[in-house]
Amino acid sequence: MYSSIIIRGAREHNLKDINLDIPKNKLVVITGPSGSGKSSLAFDTIYAEGQRRYVESLSSYARQFLGIMEKPDVDIIEGLSPAIAIDQKTTSKNPRSTVGTVTEIYDYMRVLWANIGKPHCPMCGRLLEGLSAHEMLEKIWERYQGKRISVLSPIVRGKKGEFKELLKELYMKGFSRVRVDGEYRRIEEIPPLEKNRKHTIEVVIDRLTFELDERARLLSAIEKALELSKGLLVIEDVDAKHEEVFSERLTCPDHGFSLQELSPRLFSFNSPYGACPTCKGLGVKWEVVTKLLVDEDEPAVDAFRIAETSFFNYIRYTVINILRQMGYDPKIKYYALPESVKNLLLYGGEVKGYTFEGIVKHLEKRFMEEDSEKIREEISEYIKEKPCPACKGSRLKDEALSVLVMGRNIWEVCNMPIDQAREFLLGLLKSLTGRDYLVAEKLVKEITDRLGFLIDVGLDYLDLARSASTLSGGEMQRIRLATQIGSKLTGVLYVLDEPSIGLHPRDTHRLIKTLRHLRDLGNSVIVVEHDPETIMAADWVIDMGPGAGKMGGNVVAQGTVEDIMNHPDSLTGAYLSGRLTINMPEVRRKPKDMWIRIVGARKHNLKNITAEIPLGLFVCITGVSGSGKSTLIYDILWNYARAVFYGGQAEKEGFDKIEGLEHIDKVINVDQSPIGRTPRSNPATYTKLFDLIRDLFASTPEAKARGYTAGRFSFNVKGGRCEACQGEGVIKVEMHFLPPVYITCDVCKGKRYNRETLDILFKGKNIADVLDMTVDEAYEFFYHHTAIRRKLQLLKDVGLGYIKLGQPATTLSGGEAQRIKLARELSKKDTGRTLYLLDEPTTGLHMDDVKKLIEVLQRLVDKGNTVVVIEHNLDVIKCADWIIDLGPEGGEKGGYVVACGPPEEVMENPSSYTGLYLKRYISETASKSSYTPTLPQGGTQQREQAHL
Repeated sequence: MYSSIIIRGAREHNLKDINLDIPKNKLVVITGPSGSGKSSLAFDTIYAEGQRRYVESLSSYARQFLGIMEKPDVDIIEGLSPAIAIDQKTTSKNPRSTVGTVTEIYDYMRVLWANIGKPHCPMCGRLLEGLSAHEMLEKIWERYQGKRISVLSPIVRGKKGEFKELLKELYMKGFSRVRVDGEYRRIEEIPPLEKNRKHTIEVVIDRLTFELDERARLLSAIEKALELSKGLLVIEDVDAKHEEVFSERLTCPDHGFSLQELSPRLFSFNSPYGACPTCKGLGVKWEVVTKLLVDEDEPAVDAFRIAETSFFNYIRYTVINILRQMGYDPKIKYYALPESVKNLLLYGGEVKGYTFEGIVKHLEKRFMEEDSEKIREEISEYIKEKPCPACKGSRLKDEALSVLVMGRNIWEVCNMPIDQAREFLLGLLKSLTGRDYLVAEKLVKEITDRLGFLIDVGLDYLDLARSASTLSGGEMQRIRLATQIGSKLTGVLYVLDEPSIGLHPRDTHRLIKTLRHLRDLGNSVIVVEHDPETIMAADWVIDMGPGAGKMGGNVVAQGTVEDIMNHPDSLTGAYLSGRLTINMPEVRRKPKDMWIRIVGARKHNLKNITAEIPLGLFVCITGVSGSGKSTLIYDILWNYARAVFYGGQAEKEGFDKIEGLEHIDKVINVDQSPIGRTPRSNPATYTKLFDLIRDLFASTPEAKARGYTAGRFSFNVKGGRCEACQGEGVIKVEMHFLPPVYITCDVCKGKRYNRETLDILFKGKNIADVLDMTVDEAYEFFYHHTAIRRKLQLLKDVGLGYIKLGQPATTLSGGEAQRIKLARELSKKDTGRTLYLLDEPTTGLHMDDVKKLIEVLQRLVDKGNTVVVIEHNLDVIKCADWIIDLGPEGGEKGGYVVACGPPEEVMENPSSYTGLYLKRYISETASKSSYTPTLPQGGTQQREQAHL
């Protein structure tokens, strides 16, 4: 039995042949500067080997679907347990996924509502009660007088199978006709049914017209139908092709509304039996907003803004053709067209013998069906997501929403904040008796336990109805962490990637408690982390470094937190002990007379607030998770300002007005969305650095002699690229039910270019060699080329010296993508009147890199710009000129401006959690700076001396 994970000769990526013993059943934190090899050790070596060994233990049949997993570059790993990775790259983009479905809590709730729910009529709200056979007879006799009807018994409803034995049994009982999937057939003539398709089979009990002496016959048919189907009956009006379902249990006597049965699938918005038929269970409809699409002051041929793009030039020609056929000059002003013609262009209709679907319908259809992300993004500029008009966003049919538990339908409870939903369900259990209590007891316990785990990791402000696609990477990671605690596995190795991201300092202790609980169950927990509080809580710390990229990959120090703090070569230890600090600015900038005022903000959980952002300052938007920060800055300010500065209809949705935008000339959103969705995108192309490098290669004597232009060195066009992989360096292999896999191209070996292009050298390096350089290496290589050096310097300034110029966008973290965007914006000329918006830019940054980032942001503000940062990092917050603190809590209890002003004022506000923790942090930092740790003999003390 191993007490440690023994690693010998780890060389994956930039790891320098390291040897390591990691204690098992402990909370282990791997830390170090960005790019020092933390993820290479934790995920690409330890977890990858654990996953590979698991796959190898499966049968050869199973392995053929998973493929052969490459062994990490390591000599020996012993003592490895089954491994589970909980990273941040698993946020679902499926619009059907919600917090409830991802955690499987919604599955338990569906069973609960199906078993103890009380159905009501959606028209009158009356409690539904079953009808007896005689009650059904009276209603049928009254409603179908003088009509021909068929009496059907539904014995199979939407189930897969061939049903050979069932049909044979029916035939033996004397039944001759059935209706299969809507078609009447004689039983002996039914062709074999598809085994994997859902079928509905209804037995024809009788067909009759209403005569007085047939009343007894009808009653007999009803009773036989109910007996066969166990309580269900279908009456079809033969001539009108109309049918009605009757149930022995669930029918409204006044409106005739009937429920077939209460089953879990009725409450599933991913099943046709429960999903709203209008939105198919999505809860939203995507509609083209015509005022965004059309500029009425332009000539009709140019009025549709989307026609300006290369993808939709045909819209221009469609408009020209239709207007000419109707006798109008395409250059007529759009506003001058008759309303009937405008409606024809937008919504379609008959045009001289053929039907035109309309531009609006065409765009909506393309948006839903298009595979190209680029085209979807272009259409999204003119399309808005709106709640489904039928289900009002609930995703479910009226039948499902009419089933109540303690006066609430399932979607109302899913819309409660998680802590409130838990209280509701605990109160429900106390109110139940008899059968309902026995049925609900275990279900409610399972649900409330899982909700409790979500609360423990600081997600009490979420609700189960929240779409998974709107969650941050940190939120999704903590959801998966809570799910793992619920599984109560032991003997497992958990590997986590910065679970503290997105957490306010107030909630970090809850996360630490959860990680310790996972450890105490008998598991090994390895966390890649930069957060000081999480590092201090670890049983064992591994500090990687000393630098990034090729300068990293070594274990600088390992041991207890005290060992790391005392180690002279540990950069992390220097910050933890206070030998190195991020100093507050000596003088804070003061607000001038220019402000941006957001008045009456009430979107999502914002409580009709007015927020004032001083211009020309470094501003931090703070508050606990879910307090409304992103809603205020992105959903309101950014969406409105983007339309004002970059075209489009500026919609006042969720606020009254925004004042002060005239004081700035542009607004730039530096978020964490990918810089590209394919391996073609990389830091060099995104920052326009590659254009300069291609020009340089094209200027070499050999390139000129061969007639090569800069285009020859592009991997996006034919000529110089490898055509086998079309310049991607990898070939995408679709895995169907698994994510696609990228395999290195066999022809160019991942170099992207053909042999002739690679023959061109600059200072002994070809274009592929340059793309394989890190930013730090390229900085030295191109040092004498000022324009290239300047762009590389900016990438270094934002802490990205370790990434490769050609690193595929698909491998970059959200924080890395954000800092690449920041470097690109820094390279542009600014007027000193720019508003920069950033969302947690410290994601993935070591304390030393945070220091560099703060310097970059301060440099932007020194030029007269305004930097607004949503942030939880206390080092960033303490360096801000102005703080706007939202809260006091998350979800419904948040959405207020709790405090605003310089950090010194916010720290004195007793209502501000941010102020409380900031004051404590600054006090602790001050006390640490006077602390002198015991240093090992003979160790280098360069950093301490530099600090002093």
